[in-house]
Amino acid sequence: MAPPAQTNRSPSPSQPSGKSEVTDLKSQLRQLAGSRLPGVDDSKRELFKKVISYMTIGIDVSSVFGEMVMCSATSDIVLKKMCYLYVGNYAKVNPDLALLTINFLQRDCKDEDPMIRGLALRSLSSLNVANLVEYLVGPLNAGLKDNNSYVRIVAVIGVLKLYHISVTTCIDADFPAVLKHLLLNDQDTQVVANCLLALQEIWNGEASTSGDAMKEREALLSKPFIYYLLNRIKEFSEWAQCLVLDLVVKYVPADSNEIFDIMNLLEDRLQHANGAVVLATAKVFLHLTLSMTDVHQQVYERIKAPLLTLVSSGSPEQSYAVLSHLHLLVMRAPYVFSADYKHFYCQYNEPSYVKKLKLEMLTAVANESSTYEIVTELCEYAANVDIPIARESIRAVGKIALQQYDVNAIVDRLLQFLEMEKDYVTAEALVLVKDLLRKYPQWSHDCIAVVGNISSQNVQEPKAKAALIWMLGEYSQDMSDAPYILESLTENWDEEHSAEVRLHLLTAVMKCFFKRPPETQKALGAALAAGLADFHQDVHDRALFYYRLLQHNVTVAERVVNPPKQAVSVFADTQSSEVKDRIFDEFNSLSVVYQKPSYMFTDKEHRGPFEFSDELGSLAIGTESDVPAHVVEANDKDLLLGTPDKEESRGAGTNGSAYTAPLYDTSLLSTSTQVQPELPISNPAAAGLSPQSSLAIDDLLGLGLPATPAPTLAPSPPPLKLNAGAALDPGTFQQKWRQLPICLSEELSVSPQGAAALTTPQALPRHLQGHSIHCIASGGQAPNLKFFFFAQKAEESSIFLIECKINTSSAKTQITIKADDQSMSQAFSTLFQSALSRFGTS
Repeated sequence: MAPPAQTNRSPSPSQPSGKSEVTDLKSQLRQLAGSRLPGVDDSKRELFKKVISYMTIGIDVSSVFGEMVMCSATSDIVLKKMCYLYVGNYAKVNPDLALLTINFLQRDCKDEDPMIRGLALRSLSSLNVANLVEYLVGPLNAGLKDNNSYVRIVAVIGVLKLYHISVTTCIDADFPAVLKHLLLNDQDTQVVANCLLALQEIWNGEASTSGDAMKEREALLSKPFIYYLLNRIKEFSEWAQCLVLDLVVKYVPADSNEIFDIMNLLEDRLQHANGAVVLATAKVFLHLTLSMTDVHQQVYERIKAPLLTLVSSGSPEQSYAVLSHLHLLVMRAPYVFSADYKHFYCQYNEPSYVKKLKLEMLTAVANESSTYEIVTELCEYAANVDIPIARESIRAVGKIALQQYDVNAIVDRLLQFLEMEKDYVTAEALVLVKDLLRKYPQWSHDCIAVVGNISSQNVQEPKAKAALIWMLGEYSQDMSDAPYILESLTENWDEEHSAEVRLHLLTAVMKCFFKRPPETQKALGAALAAGLADFHQDVHDRALFYYRLLQHNVTVAERVVNPPKQAVSVFADTQSSEVKDRIFDEFNSLSVVYQKPSYMFTDKEHRGPFEFSDELGSLAIGTESDVPAHVVEANDKDLLLGTPDKEESRGAGTNGSAYTAPLYDTSLLSTSTQVQPELPISNPAAAGLSPQSSLAIDDLLGLGLPATPAPTLAPSPPPLKLNAGAALDPGTFQQKWRQLPICLSEELSVSPQGAAALTTPQALPRHLQGHSIHCIASGGQAPNLKFFFFAQKAEESSIFLIECKINTSSAKTQITIKADDQSMSQAFSTLFQSALSRFGTS
C-alpha cells in the first residue's frame, strides 16, 4: 500500500491536526477520570483548557462529553467552572447529551461548597431543554431555601429561566408565591432585587390571562410595598437601585404629601457616584411633579447641579449619555440653564459627538444677556480643524440670530464668515444668510453688498449654491450683475448635477425676468428649454408649468411665482411636540440618546404599547387599502408630520383610499376653463371630464388620460354610543394616562361663539357632559386652558381619555386621545369633534 500523500500545510499549534488529537484527548481524560494520584487536578486543568480552546475556535469536541463529565467529580472549583462551560455549550445544541449531565449537576447542587451549589444550579437552569424541566423543579426549590445568599440569588434567576422554558411548570410549582415570600422577607438585598425582577416579568406575562396575576402586579405598586423598597434602597446595589426606581416611576401617589415624602427619601440618591442611579432618581422627580408646575420647575433646578457634575466627570461616553438627558431638559426649560451656559463650552479634547450636542445646547440657552459671549465663543469654533464642528458652530450662530437676540452683531459675524477663504465656511454662511433675509428683510442691503462679491464658481455645495441663486433671484433689482450671473449658470446647465440647484435656478430666472425683463429674456428662454429637456421629473414639470403660465398670462405668472412676501416669523421644528413628549416619557433610556421614541428603533416584538401598523409603508397611491382608516390615523408615523401636513392629508378625499388628493381653490376653476382650450387633448374621451378632474396633473400636461373611477365606499361602522353614567377616580385616570399609548393627536378649531363662552371655564365641561363626556380635571389661565375628560363605551368597560388644550385667542384646540380599545379611537374622535363644534351655538 502506498503511503498517504504529504500536504504542505502545517497544523496550528493551538488547533488539532485531525481526529487523532481529539481521540488522544479523550483517552487521556479517561485515564485521569478515576485517578486519585497527587497532581491529577493540575493535569486535568491542562486537558480541560485544551478542550475549551478547541471548542472556542469552533472545533467539534462533543465526542469527549462523557469523559468531561466523569472528570468533573472533583472539588476543584476551576475544573467545575470549565466543565460547566463545556456542558452548557453542547447541551443547547444536543439535548441527548444534556440528559447525561442531569445526574452530576443534581449531585453538585447538594455539594457542601455553596459556590459549587450555585454554579451547578446556574448550569442546570441554563440547559434550556424543554423535556428536562421536570429535573429542574427540585433543585430550584432547594436553592430558594438554601442558607447561602449566593445560591438563592442564582435560584431566583433560575425560576425566571424556567418560566421562559415552560410557563405551566413554573406556575404549577407555585414558584411566584415563593419569590413573593423572599421579596418581602429575605435579608439579602440582591435576592430581593432578583425577586422583584423575576416577579415583574412573570406577572406582566400572566396578567393578560390571569386575574390573580393582574392583582399581584398591581400590588407591586401599592404604597406599603413602594415604601418598603424605598426605606431599604441604600442597601441595594446600583443595578438594584435603578430597578427599584423604575418601579417607583409607575407609582401614583395619593396626594402631594406622598410626593414630597418620596422625594425626601430619594434626595441623597441625586448625590450618588453612579450616573444611572442619578438619572433614574431624576426621572422619578420629574414624573412625580408633572402636575405641579411650580414644584416641577424647582425639580429642574435641583437636578441641574448633579447632572452637570456627571458631565464633567467620567468617560466621554458617560458624559454624552448624561449630556443627552441634559439636552432634553434644556429644550424643555432653557431658562433654567441660561445662567450655566459656560458649562456647555467645548473642550479641545472632547469627541466630536459631545461637541455637537453642546453646540445645540448653547443655541437653546442663549438669551439677551448671554448672546454676545456665546456667539463670540461659537465664532472661535468656526476656525476649528474639525470641519463638521466648524459647520455646526456656524449653524448655531444662525439659529441664535433667528431667535431675535442681538441680531445686529450676529449679522456682522455672519458677513465676516462670507469673507473667509474657506469653502465650507462660505457655504454654511450662505445658507444662513438666506434664512436671515427671509426673517429680517431689512438687512437685505448690507447682506447683498457682501453676497454680490462672491463668485458662483467658488460655491460648489448644492445647498449653498441654491441659497446664492435664491438671493440672486429675490434681490436681482439690487444686484447689478444678477441677470448675467444667472445667464452663465444657465449656460452650464448640463454640468449642474443637483436637481435642487436646477429647480432654484428656474425660479430665480423667472423672478429676475419679472424685475429686469430685457436683460433676463435670453436666460429665461435658455433655462425653460433646458428644463423641458431635463431628465429629472420635478425639473421638467416646473419648467413646463412656468412655460404654460407665461403662455397664459405674464401678470398671472408674476403673481404666482413672485408674489408679495411677508417675513417668516417662525421656522418649522424638525420634531413635533408629541414626539418630544414621548421621548421625555422614556427618560433614562436609549430614546433620549437617539433622540427618537423607542418604537422607531426597536423590533416590533419589543415595542410594547408603542406598536404601530407596518402596512402604511406598503400602501400604493390610487389603490384601495385593506388598512382601516382609524389604523392609518392612529399610526405613530403621523407624529412626524406637522399639524398643517396632517390637515392636508386628512382633508378632502373621503373615497376610502389611503391617498387623498390635495385641496384646490375653487376660485381657480374659471382660470382653468380659460386655459383648457390651449392644452392639447390627445384623448377625446377626456373632454367629458368634470371640472375637478380637469385640474389633474395629467390634463395639465396635455396627456388627456381618462379619470380613474372612484373606489366603492366601505360600509360605515355602527355609531359609537357612550355611557352617560360613567365614573372614574383621579388615581385610576392618572395611572391609565401613563400606561396607555397615544391613539390620536389633532388640532381643531373652536367656533367664535365657543371661544367667547370659555370666559366661564366650566361651560365646556357642562356642555360635553350632555354628550356623555365627563371632565375629571381642568386648569390654566386665559388664553391657555387645559381640560382632562373621560368617557366610557356603552355596555362595555372600554375607557377613552382626552387631554384638551384650548387657546381662546387663536380659537384653536389641541386634543390627545388615549383608549383601551384603540380601534374605536377614530370613531370617538369624530364624536368628540362633533360635540365640540356645537359648543357655544346651542
